[in-house]
Amino acid sequence: MASSSSSPRNWRYNVFTSFHGPDVRIKFLSHLRQQFIYNGITMFDDNGIERSQIIAPALKKAIGESRIAILLLSKNYASSSWSLDELLEILKCKEDIGQIVMTVFYEVDPSDVRNQTGDFGIAFKETCAHKTEEERQKWTQALTYVGNIAGEDFKHWPNEAKMIEKIARDVSDILNVTPCRDFDGMVGLNDHLREMESLLDLKNDGVKIVGISGPAGIGKSTIATALHGRLSNMFQRTCFVDNLRESYKIGLDEYRLKLHLQQQLLAYVLNQDKIRVGHLSVMKERLDDLRVLIILDDVEHLYQLEALADIRWFGPGSRVIVTTENREILLQHGIKDIYHVGFPSEGEALMIFCLSAFRQPSPPYGFLKLTYEVASICGNLPLGLHVLGTLLWGKSQADWIEELPRLKDCLDGRIESVLKVGYESLYEKDQALFLLIAVYFNYDYVDYVTSMLENTNVLDVRLGLKKLANRCLIQIDIDHNRKSRVVMNRLLQVMAREVISKQKISKRKILEDPQDICYVLEEAKGKGSALGLSLDVAEIKELVINKKAFKKMCNLLILKVFNGTDPRDSKLHVPEEMELPSSIRLLHWEAYPRKSFRFGPENLVTLNMEYSELEKLWKGTQPLANLKEMNLCGSSCLKELPDLSKAANLERLDVAECNALVEIPSSVANLHKIVNLHMESCESLEVIPTLINLASLKIINIHDCPRLKSFPDVPTSLEELVIEKTGVQELPASFRHCTGVTTLYICSNRNLKTFSTHLPMGLRKLDLSNCGIEWVTDSIKDLHNLYYLKLSGCKRLVSLPELPCSLECLFAEDCTSLERVSDSLNIPNAQFNFIKCFTLDREARRAIIQQSFVHGNVILPAREVLEEVDYRARGNCLTIPPSAFNRFKVCVVLSIH
Repeated sequence: MASSSSSPRNWRYNVFTSFHGPDVRIKFLSHLRQQFIYNGITMFDDNGIERSQIIAPALKKAIGESRIAILLLSKNYASSSWSLDELLEILKCKEDIGQIVMTVFYEVDPSDVRNQTGDFGIAFKETCAHKTEEERQKWTQALTYVGNIAGEDFKHWPNEAKMIEKIARDVSDILNVTPCRDFDGMVGLNDHLREMESLLDLKNDGVKIVGISGPAGIGKSTIATALHGRLSNMFQRTCFVDNLRESYKIGLDEYRLKLHLQQQLLAYVLNQDKIRVGHLSVMKERLDDLRVLIILDDVEHLYQLEALADIRWFGPGSRVIVTTENREILLQHGIKDIYHVGFPSEGEALMIFCLSAFRQPSPPYGFLKLTYEVASICGNLPLGLHVLGTLLWGKSQADWIEELPRLKDCLDGRIESVLKVGYESLYEKDQALFLLIAVYFNYDYVDYVTSMLENTNVLDVRLGLKKLANRCLIQIDIDHNRKSRVVMNRLLQVMAREVISKQKISKRKILEDPQDICYVLEEAKGKGSALGLSLDVAEIKELVINKKAFKKMCNLLILKVFNGTDPRDSKLHVPEEMELPSSIRLLHWEAYPRKSFRFGPENLVTLNMEYSELEKLWKGTQPLANLKEMNLCGSSCLKELPDLSKAANLERLDVAECNALVEIPSSVANLHKIVNLHMESCESLEVIPTLINLASLKIINIHDCPRLKSFPDVPTSLEELVIEKTGVQELPASFRHCTGVTTLYICSNRNLKTFSTHLPMGLRKLDLSNCGIEWVTDSIKDLHNLYYLKLSGCKRLVSLPELPCSLECLFAEDCTSLERVSDSLNIPNAQFNFIKCFTLDREARRAIIQQSFVHGNVILPAREVLEEVDYRARGNCLTIPPSAFNRFKVCVVLSIH
């Protein structure tokens, strides 16, 4: 339990009372103490301190630790030198530390105190009888001073109880208006507080519970603490309950844990040290008439809310604020008003870091690049930004540079201790999913992650993703295409890798360390616990894999072998007898060194065998219902693709640089979910089956396939078509129905002499460069979305028709036969390039030049400055007289030798 201190000084007590015991202790003081307890005001208790002629050190200490001193001035107050010395000490604290002094005149007239007259004066003179003149003068001045402080006068009140209530209210008001300065200048805090105050709806007299959720280290506790200090004056009692996570470790059953929590809460709220809670209804009995503010920080278990946060227990207007990383328990408890604390913006994150690293909101000269680099390590997590900023505070640039590599790969202990708690609270399956996301699937689409990891014995991916999101260990973000992505903070990724590195090799979920992997694969030490293996062969010299290396890895889902330096370099010796487990979902093996492999692909989702020595994949028709992506790019020995008739869910096929591949199998014609088809640099490719029935196909990319003479029919779903450096002579007739195509590149096809008169109306980019075309269809003027047109190197092109007004760039350089262009070149802000178009006739040049004077700019061949130009000069200087226009056109003739 922790109380709220709303002062910049750490006061131990709210109130210290100075009094003459026989006059007030039994009646007035005891009633005042009870009222203070009711109002949650802490008062120093002097029981056990023996009074003597000299003020005790313990009392001096207590006076200095009290926010307010109340002088209970009674008729015998001045009869004790002890009381008078207390008075001097109180006035000293008022002067030195700003202690607030209040006066109560109990059965004594304020003028008697001021002037030391009446019974009060007689008692004072008796006390001074054996004292020095200096002491008498100090006491006299003090009494005169406090006698002039306006306070409560007993004779003006009808009864003692009313006066005591007024004193308690005044004390509460003083305590509550003391401003909290602990969070002044904290970046973004005011925005969070406004959102929370809106959810709390403080004007409503009902009881309300509001949750604050967010990842570890995001600032939930800070927001709750700031709210506590800001709102306490609106409630009769307040309580900030922290360290709730630790309550689970004290060894009690759940029912006794609930009783223990209630006992702690009541003891603080009611300001009583010992409260016995025999049953769970005690909370309601004790608090249902009080307006309370209770903050439950870092709640981890539902039983904690059941023990401390039932709206039936508290008085009207009460508020309970719950902070947690686990959003799920808030929902289970029926809490609907939840404020999720998101990550700060890039600008806010940089400011948070700079305030810790430089004690100013922006980096000093010379530190800007380093600041961005270090701040990016934290992924905008405030805890990380603050800890790393504090770590680097006062250090030189050289120190920063030296620290950077370690900061990128290792977590500061303070950060790790906070982040690791959420991970350790997960079930084993969810822990495994967390580690897989951290290493392999951060920023991937939810659908992809699900397809990759579902239907396994070791994971429950759909439920697990919900659990991780509810516990704020991941976020599910919606991108501009309204698709859901899994996002994990970078510091959590670093923490995950540290968890992995500390596991025993035999129990490790993911193998990443190159030396550990070499040991496992050479000695066949793999176990069923392994879910992922990632080997960068650039980190090893050579590896001879045991033929039984993967035999016991029966749950392996991800196998990645790659070379971070040269993807064509293998360094691996793979035995022919080696079998890969059929459990694999993602197989990524660059430069696989054998002509075939033993593998049952029934669970495979992604196959990536770039630059392999494979000649074929597998024999016959295999069950490939899960396969979504096949990348065989650079497998130059691949002679044939397998039968893909069972790969009904395949979305991407890439056979680029498969130079031995002659034919795309007819089974591809039935891949009704395929979206991307890439066949670049297939030097031997001659046959592609019809694609017209592939209703999902959007992108076809074919270039450097010189033996390909004919192009198959294509579906109407097509959006992008690239046919470059092929032997294709014409586009298929079906292309005229592809109304959705926005990008069309038909480049360097020298055999292409004619071009369709039916261009898709949505076309935005058209590249016909280095083709054998002689004319461009007149219908091009109707393409109102076309902004890019490239005709460079079309040496047979003789004329250009009218072009659409939407055009921004026209590249027609090296069109050596081009003579004519349309007179209608009124295209705003277009850029024209006619370099090496030496055959342009006079009318064409004039039309182009006229376009340049009105809109955009032009490059074309010429030997002299145009005659339309008013001001001319040779050399590198030209004088232009002042003009009413702030824009002008320049014609420059460059002579290149």
